[in-house]
Amino acid sequence: MNLSRVQSVLWDWNGTLLNDMQLCIRSMNRLLSKRNLPLLCRDRYLDVFGFPVKDYYQRLGFDFSREAFEIPAEEFILHYNEGIDQVPLFEDAWETLCFFQQQGIRQYIVSAMEHRALESSVSKRGILPFFSSIHGIANNLAFGKSSIAQELIQSQKLEPEYCIFIGDTIHDAEVAAETGVKGILIARGHQHPNRLNQTGNPVLGSLSELQLFLQQA
Repeated sequence: MNLSRVQSVLWDWNGTLLNDMQLCIRSMNRLLSKRNLPLLCRDRYLDVFGFPVKDYYQRLGFDFSREAFEIPAEEFILHYNEGIDQVPLFEDAWETLCFFQQQGIRQYIVSAMEHRALESSVSKRGILPFFSSIHGIANNLAFGKSSIAQELIQSQKLEPEYCIFIGDTIHDAEVAAETGVKGILIARGHQHPNRLNQTGNPVLGSLSELQLFLQQA
């Protein structure tokens, strides 16, 4: 999609604007160690992470016949929250948000992060004014965000053909497809580039590349 046709940008948060992959690995390894399960390295994480996260936990060896999914899910969030304030934005995030703002393009966040935690995380990084609104989920279970994206498009009367969804996972590509929005994936977040390439969406290496891609498309 050419930049001239973009009226609205829907952003994923974790792994797209926020560089939190290492924190996610460290937090999950605390859960795995406690349960004597194999620990994650970066490559394995990029190969197994996905949505819904309950399936991801099962791939890691969690046995939900022995404990409810909600127990490790909430435990993970506790560890994650201990380190979230030290996690930076990607180095080109601010520049890219400014770029879209200067073009008069509306920006939104659609995230599988709990809504109040999302608001706090975005606000603490000083970028809340860039967004027309931000939208997280109602709990910490991260089942997905397709319904949130659909509700946003309807409530803001957005025209999907003039929107792009920028994310870092296969689920982001699925959300884009389900809402009729053009998906663009940035391959430095929570899933391996080889997995992202299978979606058929444009896959770029950085947000800086995104600016060039839209101007040349």
